[in-house]
Amino acid sequence: MAPGITLIVGLGNPGTEYADTRHNAGFRFIEALLADSNTTLRNERQFSARLGRIQVAERELWLMMPTTFMNHSGEAVANFARYYKMLPEHILVVHDELDLPVGAVRLKLGGGDGGHNGVHDIALQLGSPEFVRLRLGIGRPSPGADAISYVLKKLPAAERELLDAAIRAGLAHIGDIVHGQYQKVMNLLHTHSS
Repeated sequence: MAPGITLIVGLGNPGTEYADTRHNAGFRFIEALLADSNTTLRNERQFSARLGRIQVAERELWLMMPTTFMNHSGEAVANFARYYKMLPEHILVVHDELDLPVGAVRLKLGGGDGGHNGVHDIALQLGSPEFVRLRLGIGRPSPGADAISYVLKKLPAAERELLDAAIRAGLAHIGDIVHGQYQKVMNLLHTHSS
């Protein structure tokens, strides 16, 4: 298989009550990617996910939004990857990131989960952390505030604008990402100011 990405997974929680929360940044990315296409995602119960096919920069890709809750995202990703014999390094996971300021976007290859339960479960279920991550900054709550409450709160308008700008910055480089031009994208995103 050619180097690069075969599957893009956006992380979030299903249900309208979670639609505009910080934790659903990955879902927002997939929705933005779909906005300029005629593709819609179909509910595929076999994989516990909404799935669709899209072409990006002349590369045929699968898009996934797991319908499990965030902490069980690995179930959908691993089942799908096993079924289609995908290696972890051909999977891009797009998720919210507490350790980046709101509006920042970074590409990461493998490594730890940074305390993100969805990323942790994917690594656990795949048996490998060696998938690619696009991290969308949501910032940290104020000292003493509960992180779980923070990520499940709806974004204030100003933060939503910053997150959407980060998503646009990520989308601007998606062609290079899916073709495996990771170092180039990391260099460019590192200079993207939030």
